[in-house]
Amino acid sequence: MSGVLAVALAALAAALTPAGPPRRNPAGRARPRRRVRPGAGTTACLAVAAAASAVLADGLRVVLALVLVACAAGVLLLVRRARLAREAERRRAKVVDVCEALAGELRAGQPVVASVEHAVTVWAELDPVAVAARLDADVPAAMRRLATRPGAEGLRDIASAWQVSRSSGAGLATALSQVADTARERAATRHLVRGELASAQATARLVALLPLVSLAMSAGIGGDPWHFLLATPLGLACLGGGAACAFTGLLWIDRIAAAVLRG
Repeated sequence: MSGVLAVALAALAAALTPAGPPRRNPAGRARPRRRVRPGAGTTACLAVAAAASAVLADGLRVVLALVLVACAAGVLLLVRRARLAREAERRRAKVVDVCEALAGELRAGQPVVASVEHAVTVWAELDPVAVAARLDADVPAAMRRLATRPGAEGLRDIASAWQVSRSSGAGLATALSQVADTARERAATRHLVRGELASAQATARLVALLPLVSLAMSAGIGGDPWHFLLATPLGLACLGGGAACAFTGLLWIDRIAAAVLRG
């Protein structure tokens, strides 16, 4: 609608522009120039200004839409990272449970294949390892492939204990018990670190939400900050820059926390 209005105003400006020099008829006499209303030049300037304002309004709407889309994408990215972090933490707990289950089954005298199949009931993602055990394939290699998933890094220790036990003839149950003890100690340490990091992450989220609280308070005392942020070029620049800084800070804190927990 604004584009049609701009075209119409531009056409009106062209129509109101004074004509060029008078043309002459074949007899050589000048034809009288069409009379233009007083103020036609001013009207044309106003029409051009109105057309430019319409185009600028469309541009502001486009920029606002882009900022909103970017904010939505940032929120989805944060939600996805939080979901992946929860899945990784569940895998870490499952690795400890699998190690304890394998050690318990082997100490009870169960065969290796039966022990691995029982471990699948504890953690369903261990099924490729059970298939490798049934086919008498390379079980440590299957565990290391599974360990590439986020949170399953502890399977590398189980694979190493399995490989050492197979090559040296040592008891696999004893080795897995030691690996389980180490995994439990790491889980306890990780729990303490996560508790320390939770305060920093909560503070970062609070700081990111404080501008919204300030805007609500300003609107409550009679101000109009939303018009400035959503309908002016400078406000849109402030909105985009502030949102970019907030999301960058939140992603940075989450990345630091993930790196610490992986270590």
